[in-house]
Order: sequence, then C-alpha cells, then structure tokens
Amino acid sequence: MKTFFRLITLLEGLSYILLLFIAVPVKYWGGDESYVKILGMPHGVLFMLYLVLGLLLKDDYQWNRRDMLIVFLASVIPFGTFYVDKKYLR
Repeated sequence: MKTFFRLITLLEGLSYILLLFIAVPVKYWGGDESYVKILGMPHGVLFMLYLVLGLLLKDDYQWNRRDMLIVFLASVIPFGTFYVDKKYLR
C-alpha cells in the first residue's frame, strides 16, 4: 500500500501542476475550458485518494499531528506532494 500511496502522491502532484499552470491559464487567457474539464475530475479523485491514504497510512509511517498537517497542507501547495515524497515517504 505504501508504493501505491507514493504513486498517488506523484500523480496528484502532477495533475495539480498541470491544472494550475496549463489548464487554468488556457481557460482564462485562451477562453478554452476543455483542459480544466479534462484535468479537473482526475485531479479531484487523486486529491481525495491522497488524503484518505494519508490517513490510513499515518500509523505505518508513524506520523504525529504536525507531520499529518504538513502532509495534508502539501496537497494544496504547488509541488508540495513532491516534498512529501522526498521527506516523508522514502
């Protein structure tokens, strides 16, 4: 399950970066909402999986409240999940 969580962490981070730095600018500057529609749902599913798996694996990783807060906050900060992978999951 830890390997699956690392994969979800990577995919969630990538989907967030694509959404923020490609899809949203294309929507507002180019007037094309299709990229947001295509990337939005997968990102939402990956985001929820990231949070649920983080909760389920907190005992396996022996995270305290501070660690959990960092792991959860990293999901809303661009490139944050890559930090979590490097610092908490390896």
